[in-house]
Amino acid sequence: MDGKTLWDRFNSLYCACPQIDLSLDISRIKFDASFMEEMEPRIQEAFGEMDALESGSIANPDEQRMVGHYWLRNPALAPSDAIADAIRNTLTKIKQFAADVHAGQIKPPSRSHFKQVLSIGIGGSALGPMFVSDALGTRANTKMDIAFIDNTDPGGIARTLDRLGERLAETLVIVISKSGGTPDTRNGMALVRSAFENSGLDFSKHAVAVTMPGSKMDQLAESQNWIQRFPMFDWIGGRTSELSVVGLLPAALQGIDIDAILAGAAECDVVTRNKTTHRNPAALLALMWFSATSGRGRKDMVVLPYKDQLLLLSRYLQQLVMESLGKRLDREGNRVDQGIAVYGNKGSTDQHAYVQQLRDGVNNFFVTFIRVLELESDTVQVEPGITAGDYLHGFLVGTRAALYGNERQSMTISVKRVQPRTVGVLIALFERAVGYYGSLVNINAYHQPGVEAGKKAAAAVLDLQSRIVAYLSDTPQTADEIATGIGAIEEVETVYLLCEHLLANGRASGDMGNMPSESRFKTS
Repeated sequence: MDGKTLWDRFNSLYCACPQIDLSLDISRIKFDASFMEEMEPRIQEAFGEMDALESGSIANPDEQRMVGHYWLRNPALAPSDAIADAIRNTLTKIKQFAADVHAGQIKPPSRSHFKQVLSIGIGGSALGPMFVSDALGTRANTKMDIAFIDNTDPGGIARTLDRLGERLAETLVIVISKSGGTPDTRNGMALVRSAFENSGLDFSKHAVAVTMPGSKMDQLAESQNWIQRFPMFDWIGGRTSELSVVGLLPAALQGIDIDAILAGAAECDVVTRNKTTHRNPAALLALMWFSATSGRGRKDMVVLPYKDQLLLLSRYLQQLVMESLGKRLDREGNRVDQGIAVYGNKGSTDQHAYVQQLRDGVNNFFVTFIRVLELESDTVQVEPGITAGDYLHGFLVGTRAALYGNERQSMTISVKRVQPRTVGVLIALFERAVGYYGSLVNINAYHQPGVEAGKKAAAAVLDLQSRIVAYLSDTPQTADEIATGIGAIEEVETVYLLCEHLLANGRASGDMGNMPSESRFKTS
C-alpha cells in the first residue's frame, strides 16, 4: 500500500475522542470494509449485552452474581439505592481514613505518623494497585511510600521486609482478600505478622483489612481490633477491582488523586457506550482483536507503551485480558479454547530487546502501541534541535512503520499525558473492550474456572505433602516406595518432587541419586 493510500486509510479509520484526550488508530490492522459490515450485527448484540450487565443482570452464572465495576465510577447507575449508597459511603470512608492517617489522627503506637504502606494481596488485589502506584506516584506528590507483597515466596517477602527495616514501626499494612482465605495473601500476612512480633510490635495496631463483610479475615480483624475494615463487594471481580477500595485505598494513602481517576473512567464509560461503532474506541479494540486473531486467539497481543510510567500496564492487562478471555468452553458449553496472550514491556527499551523478533521473526502477534503526546522534563537538546523525547517518539513511529513494512499488524492508542484521569480512562477502555470481545466470541468473560481448578489442585498437592511427612521414617525409601506406602502410586512423580522440596528445605533427609528413582528419603 503506497503512502497516499495508507494516509487515506489512516484518515478514514481514525477514532478521535477529544472528550477523554484519547485517539485510536486501527489503520494498520489488516481488514477491509466487508469485515466491519459483517461484524456490525455482532457488535450491536455486544452493546445490548453490556447494557444488560450495567443494569444488574446476572453476568456470572457460576456464582450467580452481578458484575458491577462500572457502577464504581458512577453510583447513580447501580441497580439499587443500597448498592449506590454502599459505593458512596465506602469512597467517603476511604478519603476520611487517608486524611486521618496523613494528619496523624490515626498513627502507630510508637511514632507520630504512619509514613509507609505495605499492601498484601495477589492477582487483582495487587496488579492494579502496583500499576497505578508506578504510573502516578512521584516524589512531589507522594504522602506515603508503598511496598507490595504479591506472592507466597518467603524469600521475596523477606526481601521486602528487609528493605523496610526499622521503618516497620511506621508501616501501615493493608491486607486485601475478597474471600479472606486466599492462601497466598494469608501466608504473606502470617510472615509479616511474625516480623512485627519479632520487632516487638503489635501487628493489630498497624493492620487494615479489605475483604468481604463476614469473611474469615473480617472476623479476624474484628476480633483482634485492627485499625479499620473496608468492605469488598460481591459484584466486583478481582481483575476489575482497581477502582474499588482495592485500588483506591492504597492510592489515596499515597496521595494520588482518586477522584480524578474515577472521573476519567466515568468519562471513558460515556464514550465507550456509544453504539456508533466507528466512534467507540472500546468496540473498535474488540473488533481489531477479533480481526487480528481470527476470533480464536491465534496471535498474541504485544503491549508497547512508550512511557516509563506505563511499564506495568502490560502486567495489569495480562490478568484483565487473559483471565477474562482464556476460556475452554463457550456460553453453551462447547469447547472453543479461547483467549489472547498478552505480553509487553516499554519503548524504547524494546528496541534493544525483542523488537528484532517482532520485525523479522515469527509473525504470531499484533502490537498495541501506547503513545503519550506531552512529555515532561524534555527541554535538554541531545542533538541540535532534538530532545530525548523526540528520540522516544521517533522510535515509536519508526517501529510502527518498520513492522507494517514487514506485514506486522499494529494499532496505536494516543493519550495527551499520563495523569490520574488518563489512568482511569485506560482502565475503563480495556475493561469494556474485554467485555465486548467476550460477547463477540460467545464466552463468559466474568468467571475464572481455570483459576479455581488450579487452587484445588494446589490444595491436593499440599494434602499429599502432609501424608508424605507423616509417613516418612528413619528408614530411607524411594519415591516409589513412599507412594506405595501412602496409597498414591499414580502420583509417584509428584511424591518425588515433594520429597525433593522437603529435603532441600531441611524438612526431610536422605540421599539424591543420579536418577530420581534412585533417590531415598527419610525423616529429618
